Amino acid sequence: MALAERADDIMRGLPRHWERARIDVTLEEPEDAERAAVILAPATPGRSDATFRLHVHNGAERLAATPEIVRRVLARLDREGIRGRIRLAGHEEGAAGGEAPAGRASRRTPLAGQWDALVERLPSDWSDLYGEITLDSTDFVERGALLLAPVNPARPGGAASFHFRVASSKGYGAAATMARRCLERLDAEGMTGRLRALRVLSDTHLAATQGPVWLSGGRSV
Repeated sequence: MALAERADDIMRGLPRHWERARIDVTLEEPEDAERAAVILAPATPGRSDATFRLHVHNGAERLAATPEIVRRVLARLDREGIRGRIRLAGHEEGAAGGEAPAGRASRRTPLAGQWDALVERLPSDWSDLYGEITLDSTDFVERGALLLAPVNPARPGGAASFHFRVASSKGYGAAATMARRCLERLDAEGMTGRLRALRVLSDTHLAATQGPVWLSGGRSV
């Protein structure tokens, strides 16, 4: 069965109120991976070797690829003769699909809300922040890295953690408004986790440098 047809079958088999789905496409010929990456680019997939993970959003916000975009890029793979296997890696339902299951993740404050609370606790003259986001599932890592790309996240070695820098007005690091927007994007796709500040400086002044340098694990950040 063609990849696009199989994806249609998968999405038709989802619950009525599904909101997000993760679909894995594993190529039969690994040498096709670079060509497939170009074709699949409009769907912004994650990638591990010859396996691509497509994040499909069926809600009104459309923050991930829509079902139509996924069908279109998979149909292009079919036309190019790129063969593979496709499977449903997971899905989430919207509010109409019932109450969320009880558990720690479901009780998490949204990441953007955690950011707001963190900033409220900072001194009014804070200038530089080195932060950490630890996601509740390793399933979130690939897509989370893509959504966090504007803040230039680093992987410190934790299975589902990212480190990032923010500058309140000038210097090295993402703008505070950009950091919050990236966290909103994680929230919109149902990704939960914990946010904390690892280092904070106030009223720093640049002197022939882009900003302060911290040491983390023997490396400058």
